[in-house]
Amino acid sequence: MSSGWLSCWSGATVERAGLALAGALMLGSGCSSGDAAEPGDAVQRSTPAGGGAQAGNPVAGAGGNVSTDRSSQAAAAALTAETNAGCSAIAPFYWEIGDSGESLASGNVGSEPPGASTVMAIASASKWLFGAYAVQKLGAEPDAMTVPFFNLTSGYVGPESCSASGNVNSCLGGAGVQTAAEVGRFFYAGGHLQKLASLLGIGADDNAALATEMKSQIGSEIELAFSEPDPAGGVRMSAAEYALFLRKLLVGSPTPLLLGSMLGAHAVCTNRLTCPTATASPITGTPSAPESWHYGLAHWIEDDAAVGDGAFSSAGAYGFYPWVDKQRSVYGVLAREVPATGGIGYGSAVCGRAIRKAWLSGVAQ
Repeated sequence: MSSGWLSCWSGATVERAGLALAGALMLGSGCSSGDAAEPGDAVQRSTPAGGGAQAGNPVAGAGGNVSTDRSSQAAAAALTAETNAGCSAIAPFYWEIGDSGESLASGNVGSEPPGASTVMAIASASKWLFGAYAVQKLGAEPDAMTVPFFNLTSGYVGPESCSASGNVNSCLGGAGVQTAAEVGRFFYAGGHLQKLASLLGIGADDNAALATEMKSQIGSEIELAFSEPDPAGGVRMSAAEYALFLRKLLVGSPTPLLLGSMLGAHAVCTNRLTCPTATASPITGTPSAPESWHYGLAHWIEDDAAVGDGAFSSAGAYGFYPWVDKQRSVYGVLAREVPATGGIGYGSAVCGRAIRKAWLSGVAQ
């Protein structure tokens, strides 16, 4: 095993953690040892000195195109959120776009929409948070033994069994046993990260302890809680708090997280219809317009050949959709919470990427 993340820990802790991670993958590896605006309104915010591009200055957009000024971008994003067919289909929701320093524009769409401060279950948007936590905890880019836990190819795909009163280890359930046939194959499930959490020594953490531990690495100022000790899907938080996290992934952040510079790395294909090493994915597009994304270190890479723009994201089953653009210049959040009936996260992504394109181009979609 390469030294990788082990170099940031020392003594018995390093030895135990290193052996645990190596053993966990040995089977498959062959190794020998904010306040909301009123519904329908968009809010544009000024940018402080030094905080990203200023209003009136060009901003690099998708594909290297140059957009118009901030007011035009905000107007285009707001009009898209209000009128785009993909967005009308998922209302009500709250949306926000910002840079490394602040929120730049936001709005509410539909009847009785959530706001920036509305706390909700974010489901798989939790994965991005935990991925950033784990990389920060390791202190370096994950090594070859550890990467499979992040890009969901570790083989720990069995069903989890979580309860609100349990802890990380008790939530493992069937995911605590590696499925040999799935090692090296993409299988979208929470067990990979649940197992990683256990191996990182936080298996005894309950909801409160897990939240405290996560915040110790991604930022103590970020308010989050767990409804169950499931690092991959149990977080409850607001769009405003998630935005604080996303800013730390952008170029120029005053408080950067290590994962920011690793976005897009260690990517694997995910759609079993187009990928021979994929078993299960919630993102396949539609029957008439299939999509094939990649998956990196606990986040999606929206690089479909037909409609992708290379953005990074982590859509949740209840509709929460956070993203960072390919250039890591801006972030966005689309926040809503509805029953998980299948395709909810993808629906939010369709609307969210239209808002993103409108902002980056200055043209409503």
